[in-house]
Amino acid sequence: MSIQAVVWDVDDTLFDYTTADREGMAAYLEAEGLLAWYGGPEEALEWWRECTDQQWARFSAGESTFEGQRRDRVRYFLGEPLADAEADAWFERYLRHYQAAWRLFPDVLPALEALGGHRHAVLSNSSLTVQEHKLRTLGILDRFEAVLCAAELGVSKPEAGAFLAACEALGLPPHEVAYVGDHPEIDGRGAAEAGLLSVWIHRGTAREQAGQEAAAAGLVHRIETLAELPVLVRADSRFGAPSTFG
Repeated sequence: MSIQAVVWDVDDTLFDYTTADREGMAAYLEAEGLLAWYGGPEEALEWWRECTDQQWARFSAGESTFEGQRRDRVRYFLGEPLADAEADAWFERYLRHYQAAWRLFPDVLPALEALGGHRHAVLSNSSLTVQEHKLRTLGILDRFEAVLCAAELGVSKPEAGAFLAACEALGLPPHEVAYVGDHPEIDGRGAAEAGLLSVWIHRGTAREQAGQEAAAAGLVHRIETLAELPVLVRADSRFGAPSTFG
């Protein structure tokens, strides 16, 4: 059977999370007069990214709640044992700057239009409240039949159960579903091992080696732009010749 549906990651796949996070945090720290604490904007942003990655890993491993990882990001970043309400207030102020920088990648809308004959859904390691708000603000929520998130599912990528839940929501077997994400292991290898057509969109992040290894193993199809996705989905070259895009 051919691919009937495409399931999408959100952050750094549809939505330029990395740029929004950097621009939002830089604007917030400048407004709060905190840039000097870290030696300058690059040092501050690098430390924020490290705190984010550490706490997100704990959430993905089931060691923290979604709200807890946000609070701990703030505590580690500031080096202060803030109460929950204080950490929440700090994060909410940051969110206002972050949301002001929200943008879709320019190849997203053309790809969705080109794949208009396919069904679409979202699978994210975030929360439903966060991602539905984001997709609605960006003007694309109504393009997806279902939005599934780890916080509500109780299972996160790269676990097979997360990908299979998306297939179940669509009423389709995994071999009729493609998954598109920016992380070669969490998205790419996870989707492939769950039986979906796995596509890694290489957005120029520091994940090159892992992505090359997954692609070399024949598990993941690498693309550089979503303009390459429609042909790949329609061809479904999973079983046979390697993808012409990677």
